[in-house]
Amino acid sequence: MLSNALVAIAGREFRLAARQAAEWGQAPVFYLVVITLFALAAAPRDPALAQLAPSVVWIGALLAALLGIERMFRSDLEDGYLELMMLSPTPVPILVTVKVIVHWLLTGAPLVIIGPLAGVALGLEPKGCWMLLYGLLLGTPTLMLVGAFAAALTVGVPRAGLLLPILVLPLMGPVVIFAGGAVRAAVGGLPVEGPLMFLGAELVLALTLLPWAISAALRNALE
Repeated sequence: MLSNALVAIAGREFRLAARQAAEWGQAPVFYLVVITLFALAAAPRDPALAQLAPSVVWIGALLAALLGIERMFRSDLEDGYLELMMLSPTPVPILVTVKVIVHWLLTGAPLVIIGPLAGVALGLEPKGCWMLLYGLLLGTPTLMLVGAFAAALTVGVPRAGLLLPILVLPLMGPVVIFAGGAVRAAVGGLPVEGPLMFLGAELVLALTLLPWAISAALRNALE
């Protein structure tokens, strides 16, 4: 059954992640380091720190999300699991979606939790911190899908770590722009529906199109 296959795939991903716990812990640790260093570099109780908090939190999340992208499919290519995915009776886009969801749970979900707490530490108003939470919930899955597409494009390229940021950062720009705009609107007492709707639309578009594009890129890498 399809559900049993998806559970088995998710279980495999979690077991592999448990064996590499140190690698998966790099993203949240890096996230905290970036935010902490920025706060230490600013003047104590600087009002500008709260104004820049949304940008700091989102740039930190963007950079932290890049840490685990390269290894998303590379190990599957090296151990032959990628070929099994292509031969599986389950549609490859569904398998890719499950893999990205697990990657988000391991990498993106901690960022969602840390982000609002970092906003509080930087002096952001409570309504701004809540909006950070909503924006991260909508935006980080999109970041993971875009990152997975870039990883699939470069899975067979040696030293792809230098190429990935060039491919990913321009595509992730709209997410950061609208998420930061939602926080600024909330703090300024302006309507936040517009930026949140754009974030939701980007997520729906990414979920609809990118699994198919990732599958095509992976298939091309095996040819």
